[in-house]
Amino acid sequence: MDMCPVGGCDRREPRRLCAVTGGRGFMASHLVTALLGSGDWCVRITDLGPQAALSPAESDGLLGAALRDGRAAYFSVDVCELAQLTKALEGVDTVFHTAAADHTNNNFQLHYKVNVEGTRNVIEACNTCKVKTLIYTSSSGVVFDGVHGLFGVDESTPYPDKFPDAYTETKAEAEKMVIKSNGRNELLTCCIRPGSIFGPGDTIVPILVSYGGMMIIVGDGKNCDDFVYVENVAHGHVCAEKTLSTIDGAKRSGGKAYFITNMEPVNMWDFVYMILEELGYKSRFRLRIPSYFLKPITYLVDWSYHNIFSHYGMRQPGMLTSASIKYATLNRTFNCNNAAQQLGYKPIVSLKEGVKMTTDFYRRLRA
Repeated sequence: MDMCPVGGCDRREPRRLCAVTGGRGFMASHLVTALLGSGDWCVRITDLGPQAALSPAESDGLLGAALRDGRAAYFSVDVCELAQLTKALEGVDTVFHTAAADHTNNNFQLHYKVNVEGTRNVIEACNTCKVKTLIYTSSSGVVFDGVHGLFGVDESTPYPDKFPDAYTETKAEAEKMVIKSNGRNELLTCCIRPGSIFGPGDTIVPILVSYGGMMIIVGDGKNCDDFVYVENVAHGHVCAEKTLSTIDGAKRSGGKAYFITNMEPVNMWDFVYMILEELGYKSRFRLRIPSYFLKPITYLVDWSYHNIFSHYGMRQPGMLTSASIKYATLNRTFNCNNAAQQLGYKPIVSLKEGVKMTTDFYRRLRA
């Protein structure tokens, strides 16, 4: 039985063929590993680079072996180019659409082009290629307005009228399109809304280390967040696909969005301290900065970007923007009961285990 065409799988194996857009990204690379590790899939990895550009560890590991024996194949694809997408999705059963613009670059035109127009292209290519299932990587931020905190909210929470940044605004727009496309041309869709993702390859630990382990607390330090280990996010995508593959699951979960977290909401700054402690910065100095002190600075940074630097193609700083301060000072926790009950989702790595695995990874890099 051969279900995977040449260029995506070993023809001797009865595996199904899927594609992961933005497949060399942080979360997506973990998703690719999970899909290959399950033994159920052959994977087409699509991304912007001309080549996959594996790290030595990847080359010697599962991904490298899969690319060599045909269980995986790399396609250089820009989601903004419909023809490239359509060619890459020929014969594909399921698409995991993770490709998105860099969330730290608050450029609305860029985010709209990649997140909205790119997702529209993915949906059209899925329809043309008769793809059965589309799992979209959304964001928990699609219900966050940057003004009001969120505490234990579920999927009934509406989209806000205004968003704190271009990334979440365009991710919400793309999510709406994916939801509306469910059932059209026999395509089944589902959206995954991860909490704050961390894990090997993230940006959280490098940023903390860049400050020499000094803990800088913004605001009163009492706000909570819902962090999620990257392998749990990948697992949530797999759970969604498995659910849509059954008749009852497709009826129940098709065209829906689900929050995915570690189901361990925690004080944001306690989590930061947990990481620093694991990295050996236990006794380092803590600096607390009131948010009202930073607001005039963030307004100046925002104004300078929109009125000066953006015209020269320069990036907006990731820190000291009004949006980043809002994320750092407000509660953001989510109820995952629907994902647990309807998708069968349960975290496979605890928060404590995830922190240890992440810090061990960065310790090995430093060594």
